[in-house]
Amino acid sequence: MEIKNLALPSLNQFASDYIQGNLQAEDYFHYNLPSSDLYQARYRELMTRSFLRDELADYIQNYMARFTPGSEVLKNIADLRKSDSAVVIGGQQAGLLAGPMYTIHKVISIIKLAEQQEKALGKRVIPVFWIAGEDHDLAEVNHVYTMKDGKPEKKSYPLYHPYKTMITDMKLDADIAMAWIEEIVETYGESEFTNMLLDRTKSHLETGETFADFFASLIHEWFNQYGLLLLDAGDPALRNIEAGYFIKLIEHSGKVTDAVLSQQAFMQEKGYKRTIEMGENAANLFHYNREKQERTLLERSGTKYHGKNGDVSFTEAELIDIAKNQPENLSNNVVTRPIMQEMLFPVLAFISGPGEIAYWAELKQAFEQFGLKMPPIIPRLNITILERSIATDLADAGLDLETVLTAGVQQAEKSFIESVKDGSVEALFKETKALLEEKHALLSGKAVEIDKGLQPMLAKNRALLLGQLDFLYDKILKSTRDKHAVALQKFKRIETSLFPLGSPQERIWNICYYLNKYGPCFIEDIMKLDYEFDNKHKVICL
Repeated sequence: MEIKNLALPSLNQFASDYIQGNLQAEDYFHYNLPSSDLYQARYRELMTRSFLRDELADYIQNYMARFTPGSEVLKNIADLRKSDSAVVIGGQQAGLLAGPMYTIHKVISIIKLAEQQEKALGKRVIPVFWIAGEDHDLAEVNHVYTMKDGKPEKKSYPLYHPYKTMITDMKLDADIAMAWIEEIVETYGESEFTNMLLDRTKSHLETGETFADFFASLIHEWFNQYGLLLLDAGDPALRNIEAGYFIKLIEHSGKVTDAVLSQQAFMQEKGYKRTIEMGENAANLFHYNREKQERTLLERSGTKYHGKNGDVSFTEAELIDIAKNQPENLSNNVVTRPIMQEMLFPVLAFISGPGEIAYWAELKQAFEQFGLKMPPIIPRLNITILERSIATDLADAGLDLETVLTAGVQQAEKSFIESVKDGSVEALFKETKALLEEKHALLSGKAVEIDKGLQPMLAKNRALLLGQLDFLYDKILKSTRDKHAVALQKFKRIETSLFPLGSPQERIWNICYYLNKYGPCFIEDIMKLDYEFDNKHKVICL
């Protein structure tokens, strides 16, 4: 394996401007990405604050006990208790089979940046992954993509669930899930590693009950040797630590909303679109009915908090009482989750995807309502896996990798077809079609003079004749494509692997494809590579 670095534009305009230094970072963040003492300054700031380290370490230790953590994880839990340690953190929804590859890239980024900054600072820096189990969007986590009839196709887990249940509480039927997974892995083709992959997956399903359990178990298996700590943001046990912080969020609710709206207005003046959708009455908290497993976004009217449809209603005092005595019945939204994370952890750096960079920028003033600075927002590693066979196809087709990763292959494929078409056939087709239309129009004109009732039939006849001519030309084109099928298939393989459905590879494909083909050492091998956080796109050549 080796890494190639490419300078590719971000799909998100704000993220692109941030990464390339095309904006005044201090207008949006508390730390400037290119600053030479970025991490030193942040570490010094963290050391002036206190955290519930023992409570947090106890929670993580209890949560991860179900996975039988190894020595690296246990050491990191112990060191989290120490007042001079810090963390690199990031998170993602609990996608089935770990979701798209960008989740894996985020984990790699967390671990690698923690390793690098531990060496640079000479202090313990611990990698932490925040499982967004309090989210309730089932459609975000219930599917993977497979190949069907030569095209990527979304394959969803067969579950209809119309309620806003936190993914932490979303049950998985082990038998149904296993059958679904077997169908997915079958599309990858059988290899010497297939049975091992299925056996390991089955064991993870049988030891967990929910989407979040299954996700955490897989991530732990793949990355525990690097000391990665896990927590589930929807876990009631974590809520007990968060109780006091929920009270602060409730008491500052109006100020937080005003701060976000103010920052959004500023960003809109600078030409950036709003990322977080919210109104002036947003409370930025959910109430969670654990009995019904229904999550309700709260709005604020004076000192009253209520659901949009009036299904729940609380005074501020009642909501604070819930925070004190039943914190498991509250959860954060997109605004308060980053603030809660900052209150909980000594965050040296937050690993962010492109979309997250944009919405974190809208939170700068919200953090300030609590006297907090948001951590350095570090773009995660953007990675594409380039298999040897696809590299060969690229060379054979004469395609530029950078172009494929930003625009796909459609234009190149179209140019190739144009180059192999018989130009004289196309010219003759166009001439024949024009002549047919001209002569048919003359004949139709004469026919209508004789009998106006023939007009509908003449129109149908014209369409039929032109349709038959188009049909004939399409057959000729098909014969041309068939003649060059081997070359055209290379275009299709390249697109399917590197830019499927017009999206980056990491947003469509799942890591189990690579584990099935290359075995469990695949993750170990990519973890051995040296990664620079230089905002370049990483192409891992297998």
